[in-house]
Amino acid sequence: MKKLFAVLSLSAVASLTTAQDNNQIDPKLTEFWEPVPAVVTPDPVPSDAIVLFDGTNLEAWKGKDGPAPWTVKNGYMTVNPGKGGISTKQSFCDMQLHIEWRVPEKTPGKEGQQQNNSGVFLQGRYEVQVLDSYENRTYSNGQAGSVYKQSLPLVNAMKPPTHWNTYDIIFKAPRFSESGELTSKAHVTVLHNGVLVQNHTEIQGGTTYRGQPSYSAHGCAPIFLQDHGNYVSFKNIWVREL
Repeated sequence: MKKLFAVLSLSAVASLTTAQDNNQIDPKLTEFWEPVPAVVTPDPVPSDAIVLFDGTNLEAWKGKDGPAPWTVKNGYMTVNPGKGGISTKQSFCDMQLHIEWRVPEKTPGKEGQQQNNSGVFLQGRYEVQVLDSYENRTYSNGQAGSVYKQSLPLVNAMKPPTHWNTYDIIFKAPRFSESGELTSKAHVTVLHNGVLVQNHTEIQGGTTYRGQPSYSAHGCAPIFLQDHGNYVSFKNIWVREL
């Protein structure tokens, strides 16, 4: 018991000595004043963001063989089924992407992946699924908020049809060596309607419907929005390059 008391006493003395020593350290030694973070005004869109769609036109987008073939009306754009998806004219690497989307009323007789489907493809190849997942069962890694066919969302944060959903996506692009070898996989964080559904998720490769995902070397690339044959709408799209 005496030995234990002695050990505790020595420990207390050591802690007090350390505290006293720390009090002698100038706090300015752990302060730095440069660089100064840039000022960004956040509303309604961050002042350093690139606006990809403000509700008026599709000038920032293109179709497969020409101008973007989707319709613009009342401040939003809508898939023109059968005309193909659209891509940004600009390419991106690491980014923060904000995009709002809406599915129409449920289509009678349709379920699962056929119930108002689209997708946000980061760098044209890594898909964050867009789907009517409100009371619509499908495979878990194929519902809204999933990294399609790879990682299911942590929760289902879907709003009912005709209501606007929001995705806030933080994407870190994969890295490749000069010889084309993968050195770092892509990662994505997704908030669906403000709810975290992908938490720094490691992406296993490009999206594929059949088989396993894999990587092939690439550089910065456009954002692609999918035409899956349904009247899905999008608005308020902006991106910040990181």
